[in-house]
Amino acid sequence: MSASLTYDTARRVLEAGVARAQEIGQPMNIAVVDDGGHLVAFGRMDGAIKASIDISTRKAVTSVLMAAPTADLTPLVQPGAELYGLEQTAGGMVAFGGGVPLVRDGEIVGAVGVSAGSVEQDVTVATAAAAALEG
Repeated sequence: MSASLTYDTARRVLEAGVARAQEIGQPMNIAVVDDGGHLVAFGRMDGAIKASIDISTRKAVTSVLMAAPTADLTPLVQPGAELYGLEQTAGGMVAFGGGVPLVRDGEIVGAVGVSAGSVEQDVTVATAAAAALEG
C-alpha cells in the first residue's frame, strides 16, 4: 500500500480528535499532515486558544520529521541531553506531547498534532485521533 494520506482519511482522523476533545471538555486545535509534513486537514474548535494553531501544526510536522510521538522527545531535548536545541531546527520543532505519527502497515503516512489543553489532554486527543486511522 502507498504511504499516502487522503483528505477523507485525514478528515476522519480530525473528526476523531474533535470527538475526544468534546468528551473531555477541552476545545483544541488539531492538525493532520501527510508524510512530508504538509497540512491535509485542520480544525480549530470554538474556544481553542489561537496560539495553539501554530503549535498543533508544528507538533504534527515534528512527529513526521522525527518519526516519533513528540512526547518521546521531551527528555531528549533537556539541557545536556542528546538532542538539546532540537526545537531550533527545521523551522521550529515542538518537543512536548501532542504530536503522534499516523502509521499504516508499518509505514508513517502522516501525523496529527493537537494543542490548546494541558500536555496530557493534548496527548489524549492526539492518541484518539491517530487511532481513527485504523478504523
